[in-house]
Amino acid sequence: MKEYYVYIMSNKSGTLYTGVTNNLERRVYQHKNQTNEGFTKRYKITQLVYFDSTNDVGAAITREKQIKGMLKSKKIKLIKTINPQFKDLSEGWFGAGVKSTGLPAPRFF
Repeated sequence: MKEYYVYIMSNKSGTLYTGVTNNLERRVYQHKNQTNEGFTKRYKITQLVYFDSTNDVGAAITREKQIKGMLKSKKIKLIKTINPQFKDLSEGWFGAGVKSTGLPAPRFF
């Protein structure tokens, strides 16, 4: 069964970007290496600060739209539910291999 992820990326200034993907590792790699033109490259959005997952693509897209519609303060509150220190959850993924963040992927769907 396919897994879909809604994720929030950030930069050092706290700018947030919300997206949806079926391959979180690949998508985070693209953000970190700025392979795609656009908002995330322009603002150097490279830190994964939040994600959740589902097996339902429709639910993932709905959740992405819901998060995008939130005020920034609500997004920060959401991020802090799984990542109180705002750490890069993908730290260590691209080097010696993928390492667990120790945080479970929340399920809101």
